[in-house]
Parts: sequence; structure tokens; C-alpha cells
Amino acid sequence: VNAAPVQAKSSEVNAAPVQAKSSEVNAAPVQAKSSEVNVNRNKNLENRLVMKLKSGKVVIAMRPDLAPKHVARIKELTRSGFYDGTPFHRVIAGFMAQGGDPTGTGFNGSGFRITSEFSREKHLRGTVSMARSSDPNSADSQFFICFAPQPSLDNQYSIWGQVIEGMEHVDAIKKGNDNNNGSVSNPDRIIWMKVASDIKK
Repeated sequence: VNAAPVQAKSSEVNAAPVQAKSSEVNAAPVQAKSSEVNVNRNKNLENRLVMKLKSGKVVIAMRPDLAPKHVARIKELTRSGFYDGTPFHRVIAGFMAQGGDPTGTGFNGSGFRITSEFSREKHLRGTVSMARSSDPNSADSQFFICFAPQPSLDNQYSIWGQVIEGMEHVDAIKKGNDNNNGSVSNPDRIIWMKVASDIKK
């Protein structure tokens, strides 16, 4: 199964988060108001991820209240070192950055599918959600981070987290070729990713 986000025509298989037309989405990277994001900001380090990128650290508040199976699997993969060194292979300015495939092709993952956990939560700036193929239950290890609100993705992809610190480092991820569905040549990579409670002070 092609779990990579391939931008497809409406008549083709939607194998990834497909960018809506500019008339449908405000693609400007506007920071969501705090009132727009329902995120638990307490010190629950077990449900926080720290992702090290070349320009700095990104903190993601995971949402087990929305997607408990996805959060559990993401933590399992993170603790195994699965994401360390993986590329952001598809990055579209104003839309999203996608990674989580160790091969960087967009066609692979960990080999374990996760049943969908769609919710009424909105895809806002900094939302972290799972990539999938046309099969709603095909999410594996690939995920994407939204640069801006993406209402066309709502209730179609499983949201499992929200960037709460370091979004400027996500913004700095190398962008892909618009003529090649956002494919990135010599892409930026996740240096390492850890569950915050595992980080020794």
C-alpha cells in the first residue's frame, strides 16, 4: 500500500493529504489563537514528544484523548528509535511537511497498520496528523505537520498531536518541488525524536 501523501486528482486514489485549492484554504502560515487549540499544556511529559531538527527542538503535545491507538504506536516507534534520521520527504509551502518513512520514498513505514481514529478536531497550524492511503485504516508510521489551517483534511485523517513549541523550526524545514507533489531533493531529517519523559536532565 502506498502510504505516502501523493497529491492525486479527484478521479484518482487519494493516497495522502491532498492540498485544497487556494480558494478553499487560507494557506498563509497564521499562528492559531490559543483559544482555537484545545491542548493539554500541563507537565504530562509522557504525552509529549521532543523532535530535534537541524534548526532546533520542536515539542509536540500528543492527544490520547483523540487518538489513543495512534499515540501509543507513535510512542512505541519513537522509543525504538524508528524516527531518528528519517527525512521529511514531502513538504509543500503553506500546506504541510510529511515524514516518517525511513526510505524517504513515501511508500513505506513500519509494517503495522493502525485503525483510523478520526475526530471533530480541526487541522490547524501545527496540527500533527497521520498520512494514509485511500484506505482509512492504512495509517502506519508516516505523519504530517500542518503549516496552516487545512479544513479540507478535517475528519479524514487521524489527528494525534499539536506543536506547542518550536513551530518556527517546522517552518524552516526544506520545501519540495511544487511540480513534483512536494517531493524534496536532499531533504531535511529528524535528527532524533524522544518521548519527553525519557529525556534525562
